[in-house]
Amino acid sequence: MTITTTDDSCAVVTDRLTRRFGSFIAVDNVSFQVAYGEVFGFLGPNGSGKTTTIRMLCGLLTPSSGSGRVLGLDIARDQEAIRQRIGYMSQKFSLYGDLTARENLTFYADVYGLPRNVRAARIDELLDLSGLRGHDRTLTSELPGGWRQRLALACAIVHRPQVLFLDEPTSGVDPEARRAFWKQIYDLAGEGVTVFVTTHFMDEAEHCHRIGLMYGGSLVALDAPMALKQTAINGAVLEVEGTPQELAHTVALAHPGVRDVAPHGARLHVLVDDATVRMPQLAVALESAQVRDVRIERIEPSLEDVFVAIVDRFLAKNETSSDALQ
Repeated sequence: MTITTTDDSCAVVTDRLTRRFGSFIAVDNVSFQVAYGEVFGFLGPNGSGKTTTIRMLCGLLTPSSGSGRVLGLDIARDQEAIRQRIGYMSQKFSLYGDLTARENLTFYADVYGLPRNVRAARIDELLDLSGLRGHDRTLTSELPGGWRQRLALACAIVHRPQVLFLDEPTSGVDPEARRAFWKQIYDLAGEGVTVFVTTHFMDEAEHCHRIGLMYGGSLVALDAPMALKQTAINGAVLEVEGTPQELAHTVALAHPGVRDVAPHGARLHVLVDDATVRMPQLAVALESAQVRDVRIERIEPSLEDVFVAIVDRFLAKNETSSDALQ
């Protein structure tokens, strides 16, 4: 087998990467780069193209058009070589429930060709790192969800990959397990591992050096979290409390200068054109509509606010383009 390599300065590179399933375009002309040692977050709702993209980068799915390279290897031609050099943790739990934690680690060490003279020491090291020491003889199916995720990560890095792909790694685990998992990710990045992680948890994106936002198969934004917050919001975000919330939502959405209203638990995030002007006006409008216990405060935008604003602009642009073609 001929392996094509380059001297890329980036661990992952895509250029107009596209994947079609019949007439459906799952990934549409996506281009980005991920530097060595970077924690790169790939965000978006379910069905936005995240998993399809990561499967192409892992050599599990061939692109329909465009190109990509991982560790200098072509994702269309060098798929087997890529799979041997990366770590991959799939969205669905993929370990063997009828094997113990140690047996799963041994199996994946064998799959990745880890030499026998270093295998036992590496497995013991990973059991310590993942906090599974003392539970290594427990059947994987009997481990709590958070521990199973730690074991899946340990299996994905048993061969010390340079790039680690994690597809929705914390889905279905509790907040404490999520925090522990992200600590492991940061530790790996500190050792020079490039981490490419897909998630739909906006708070997890705060842990990434840069994030790409996917929507409808397109990459709609790419930057550091703080940079996106500073540039993506054209206006200001107000946090609004009021009872009943449904009435507050209706009044706020109809108010002049309001661009979007989104529920955040017991509060509303209201995107306005000018906070200084709209805060007192909105307070009067809410109280006049018999909304009780009104409280309005200007806040820093969250990544969810950023995502909503970017998607709204993306949809408006596409709608304008469609109208121009008719």
